[in-house]
Amino acid sequence: MTSAYFPVARMRRLRRTRALRDMVQENGLSPRDLIWPVFIRDGHAIAEPIASLPEVERLSLDKLLPAAEKAHKLGIPAICLFPYTDQSLRTETCEEAWNPENLTNRAIRMLKAEFPELMVMTDIALDPYNANGHDGFVVNGEIVNDETVEALVKMGLAQADAGADILGPSDMMDGRIGALRDALEAQGHKDVAILSYAAKFASAFYGPFRDAVGASGRLVGDKATYQINPANREEALRCVARDLAEGADMVMVKPGMPYLDICRAVKDQFGQPTFAYQVSGEYAMLMAAAQNGWLDRDKVMLESLMSFKRAGCDGVLTYFAPRVAQALAE
Repeated sequence: MTSAYFPVARMRRLRRTRALRDMVQENGLSPRDLIWPVFIRDGHAIAEPIASLPEVERLSLDKLLPAAEKAHKLGIPAICLFPYTDQSLRTETCEEAWNPENLTNRAIRMLKAEFPELMVMTDIALDPYNANGHDGFVVNGEIVNDETVEALVKMGLAQADAGADILGPSDMMDGRIGALRDALEAQGHKDVAILSYAAKFASAFYGPFRDAVGASGRLVGDKATYQINPANREEALRCVARDLAEGADMVMVKPGMPYLDICRAVKDQFGQPTFAYQVSGEYAMLMAAAQNGWLDRDKVMLESLMSFKRAGCDGVLTYFAPRVAQALAE
């Protein structure tokens, strides 16, 4: 890359006015870049605050409908559902995960009936249903892979049967994308998309999310035996390559802002639809600083999301989604 020298080249010329800055802006942000993660729970007329996620609530299904309608009207194309499962339904065998009448599957059917054009994405992992708080079955202290994959396939098929548009396997078990894709094809769900959490790191940024789904107190040990070491870039790229080869339509990097280098590498190397999850810890940090008056909430919100687009992401899962869409509309 070459450029003329000062004073022939004055970089500030194109920063002089808002119109000039807009004209040469390299990346853009719009509501269609957003997926809104929403926490749901059983009950009626409940909008339950989550202490570690300011301004985020667990919604009963009757409260979910107006929230989804607002998001849809703001131009947000997809909602991702995360259930807070009653403690009595969390077992070591996790049968509730593939119950056709579980909370998530009821929510899918309701949303697709009311807003057929709004895409519904789901989470595929056992932690909301697991007495041990892990994404997979725990046998003698080990998170077992192949038995977990069989359960995840049943879970994914139940969600597809309910009408989910996008399945989001977040478990990081080996071979689960291929097994799920084969099962979807065999059961007539050839058009259901898979957005794989292909590069999910064993991060300390997930704490508030675990509070939100009720898994924090149940988790014994950590998830480092199946999530990626935060120090490993090449391993993350191998995981992305594997999931694409097995049939993932889109891939995700999680967390987001601490892993922008991974986002850029994934987009550059594979050229496939690439997403990032601005996870609960990232959101909580920005919100806490804003509530203390240390940062301008809306400005850092928009700047943080633009960083994902600059890093090559096609879209972002973010708890800020409705606020971002509203800010962009204004």
